[in-house]
Amino acid sequence: MNAKKQLMDGLINQNPVLVQLLGMCSTMAITTSIMNGLGMGVSVMIILTLSNIFISLLRKIIPSEVRIACYIVVIAGFVTCVDLLLQAFVPSIAASLGVFIPLIVVNCIILGRAEAFASKNTVGAAALDGLFQGLGYTIVLVILCFFRELLGSGTLAGFQVMPESYTPALMLVLPVGGFLSLGCLIAAMQWAMAKSAKKKEAK
Repeated sequence: MNAKKQLMDGLINQNPVLVQLLGMCSTMAITTSIMNGLGMGVSVMIILTLSNIFISLLRKIIPSEVRIACYIVVIAGFVTCVDLLLQAFVPSIAASLGVFIPLIVVNCIILGRAEAFASKNTVGAAALDGLFQGLGYTIVLVILCFFRELLGSGTLAGFQVMPESYTPALMLVLPVGGFLSLGCLIAAMQWAMAKSAKKKEAK
C-alpha cells in the first residue's frame, strides 16, 4: 500500500478527529494545555501503532466471532504499559490526563482502525496506518491546545506568553470552549477539502 497515501489519509483525507469524527470525548476534555495534548497524542500514537501491528499479525488466528473482545485485550495490554510508563517517568502528565489514559482502551479511533484496517492488511501497512492516524490525531490535539491555552489562559506549556494586561477568554478552557474550538476546526477542514475537490474537478 502507498505510504504517501496513508500519510495523507491520516493527516487530511481520513483524519480521525476532523473527518471520521472519532475520539471526541478525549479531544475536547484534555485540550486545555499543550502538554496534555502532546501527552495524550503521543500515547494514542504508540498504542495505535503497536495494536495495529499485533492485530495484523494475529488476524488469521483470531476467530471472527470474538474478534472485538480480542482487539480490546490487545489494546488494554498496551494501554496498561503506556499508563505505567507515564506514571513512572512523567507523573505530572499522568495525573493531568487522569482517567483518559485508561479510557484509551475503548477509544473509537483505535478500535476502528483495528477493525477497518489492521485486521485486513499486512503488518507493514498496519504499522504505517497506526503511525499516521496517530500523527493526525496528535496534530489536531496540539492545534486545539495551542489556541485554547493561549487565548483561554494566556499561557503556552504553562509559561505566561500574553501580556499582563490581556484578559483571558475563560470560556475557551471550559467544555463549551472545546465544542466551539473543535467545531471551527472541523468546519475549516471541510471547507479546505471541498475547495480542493472543486479545483480537481475543474482540471
